[in-house]
Amino acid sequence: MQQTATARVEDIVQYMHLLGQRARTASAALRRVDSGRKNAALEAIVARLDAARPALAEANQQDLQRGRDNGLNEALLDRLALTPERIDAMIAGVLQVAALADPVGQIDGLGYRPSGIQVGQMRVPLGVIGIIYESRPNVTVEAASLCLKSSNACILRGGSEAAASNAAIAECIRLGLEDAGLPEDAVQVVATTDRAAVGTLITMPQFVDVIVPRGGKSLIARVASEATVPVIKHLDGICHVYIDAGADVDKAVAIADNAKTQRYSPCNTMETLLVHVDVAAQVLPRLATIYRDKGVEMRGCSRTRSWIGDAVAATEADWTTEYLAPILAIRVVDDFDQAVDHINTHGSQHTDAIVTENLTLSRRFLAEVDSSSVIVNASTRFADGFEYGLGAEIGISTNKLHARGPVGLEGLTTRKYVVFGDGHVRR
Repeated sequence: MQQTATARVEDIVQYMHLLGQRARTASAALRRVDSGRKNAALEAIVARLDAARPALAEANQQDLQRGRDNGLNEALLDRLALTPERIDAMIAGVLQVAALADPVGQIDGLGYRPSGIQVGQMRVPLGVIGIIYESRPNVTVEAASLCLKSSNACILRGGSEAAASNAAIAECIRLGLEDAGLPEDAVQVVATTDRAAVGTLITMPQFVDVIVPRGGKSLIARVASEATVPVIKHLDGICHVYIDAGADVDKAVAIADNAKTQRYSPCNTMETLLVHVDVAAQVLPRLATIYRDKGVEMRGCSRTRSWIGDAVAATEADWTTEYLAPILAIRVVDDFDQAVDHINTHGSQHTDAIVTENLTLSRRFLAEVDSSSVIVNASTRFADGFEYGLGAEIGISTNKLHARGPVGLEGLTTRKYVVFGDGHVRR
């Protein structure tokens, strides 16, 4: 029994190393591919997806039925479903990526040095990107298109619940690459659902340059703790809105409403509201009415509950919880410094906002809050690759090295120095 299990793990390691070798070869070939050919490949993938709608629907029905048989809840089944509208959205997303400016090969900061040489920095692909994700099969084509446009090869490992859907999408991508004359191994979808494949993928730096985990906290925590490959990730989205004493009350109410209730499940939704004591009486009763009408459970400090009588007493755990649900923690603070200290102590360095008409304090907030996105007088829900003008994103990063915040095409590249001379020698 033990020998069989060992043999199985060894087979998976061998399989994953083979994918890695193929991806490394494909990444070298992609460096020679210009923007026109990459866009042609994306358009070919779109044509294949469009033609394969019946096959995609049939594969997705297999996943949905298996999910129902395995007791998946309705929320997960909804994320898993590939409706005609979602296939339309997948196709539109690939075309959007094709329309984006290609960052690869751009040279910035080119200038002459006293020696006469010219020195600049060129954007280049990272190489091979491993992406691990759950549930939503549309991530397969989103990730593939972003990696392809940025000249990266990728190894994609989707969740077992979407195995049939991911395989069907992968075949469309393979055929599209073949149609465009690009290496099929530029995008590889891991065929096994065994968890050992993840463990191998995140520990083979000889083949993989970066790992991007997209999914629940347990998946990201596992990858972050076990990976020997650099990881672009965020664990939690504990986002704050701080309403300062100098806030326009109408703006504050609109922003705090939108940041919490526009959608509850995204990682950029507000989870804690901080209100300066001087405006609490003006802001909290109005917001309480809105939240109450929308079914939001309010959990507050003792001062919050003096203005919102039906608020539940907040515990210390509420300040560090990502609810992803209609639940909101509310704290009344004495001043700006206390608000910033709360954010930097309890936040997750994702997205935090201030509402104030005080320019000095807004500048201080931008400088002192240590998060990947810091916002003045707008909802945290804007922390998104599309809203930031990136066109699309592969995820959100709270890392401090390489990429931070929404990761678009530029986040999937790095820079190298380039030097131009004309027979120059150092003396």
